Amino acid sequence: MPASNKTAWAVTAAALLPLVVASPAYADKEDQQPKPPAAMSTVGGTLLGRPGTQVQLGPGAPVLPKELTGRSWIVADAESGAVLAAHNSHWRLAPASTLKMLFADTLLPKFPRTANHTVVPKDLEGLGAGSSLVGVKEKQTYTVHDLWLGVFLRSGNDAVRVLSAMNNGIPQTVQDMNDHAAELQALDTHVVSPDGYDAPGQVSSAYDLTLIARSGMQKADFREYSSTARAKFPGELKPGKQRETFEIQNTNRLLTGALGIAPYQGMAGVKNGNTTHAGSTFTGVAERNGKVLLVTVMNPSSKEQHAVYKEAARLLDWGFAAHGKVAPVGELVPPKSARTSPGAASGGSAPAPGKDAPATVVESAVTHERASGAGIALAVVGGVLVLLAGAAFLVNRRWPLPELVRRRPRVDGDE
Repeated sequence: MPASNKTAWAVTAAALLPLVVASPAYADKEDQQPKPPAAMSTVGGTLLGRPGTQVQLGPGAPVLPKELTGRSWIVADAESGAVLAAHNSHWRLAPASTLKMLFADTLLPKFPRTANHTVVPKDLEGLGAGSSLVGVKEKQTYTVHDLWLGVFLRSGNDAVRVLSAMNNGIPQTVQDMNDHAAELQALDTHVVSPDGYDAPGQVSSAYDLTLIARSGMQKADFREYSSTARAKFPGELKPGKQRETFEIQNTNRLLTGALGIAPYQGMAGVKNGNTTHAGSTFTGVAERNGKVLLVTVMNPSSKEQHAVYKEAARLLDWGFAAHGKVAPVGELVPPKSARTSPGAASGGSAPAPGKDAPATVVESAVTHERASGAGIALAVVGGVLVLLAGAAFLVNRRWPLPELVRRRPRVDGDE
């Protein structure tokens, strides 16, 4: 080979070498990204057990937003329970402080909001390093109402510890939460720490967090606390002085608007979270034009600032635009106790869609929901979860979220 040709080959090889070397490195980096299980729970429908995005677009339906990087997400009709779209929705992931929704749904009915509790040192033992705190102090007395404001607005792990102490301690509270998760058929969820602080084996899923939020939002106190933007929290009582208060603000940026995030129109809760292991997590509920949607996003990989809120807002926008134009890919199932209630809305003896329901039953239920609008949904009757039949079910299945949203103080930018 002539010397000139050898030189040309050498130059070409040198130019291509970085590309050849770079390709395996890029592939290795991709391979290191966590992958969802090949098969996941089918609670709520067989499609929800498949990895990847599940959506069934009908005529005129908008396509899903491109800027979605959450490892897991779901958007559902809060009233009917129909799942409009989902992505790895049963992937068991660390939930961070969104787990406080289960804590609240479990413990809220146990203590009257006017009850007082004086904090002792043992109440605050075991707080994890770097925990979010509302500012609960030893030897100070707080009402249950104060403590719940601390849980919802400031995601206060100190308030969680005190309420857990009132519930006979952390082990009892963890057991109660796991029992309640099982009752709700939130079977991806395992509680180790009631405040959502990272702990080995503590997991939930976008599906479960949405299911839990739906249950919680049927409790008046839960709705009130999760939709409160700002409140006064008691400070330290000093001898001879009147007890002062300080303002706390909800850390749900789509509710309050902060750090460059605008309030989302119609936002009425629910809970955000962030830890080193879980990344950012968020479950929200919003009402627009008579429709109420729930969305959960877990651990977005985007470097976009406040990505979890922006991706949740994009999914809500899509959900409101796509409502009625997509076929549901599954549904939010009722609690176990509701499945055996006489005179359920389905009018038959077939099991409600769940883990032990055949795929044909799940698909049939989803088809029925699409055709009649009745489906299997939870109604609010005195704050108790029940399933109603016939006309009564159709009349009462609406949640009182629109009124709650109208009562929320307006923020510049709201319509």
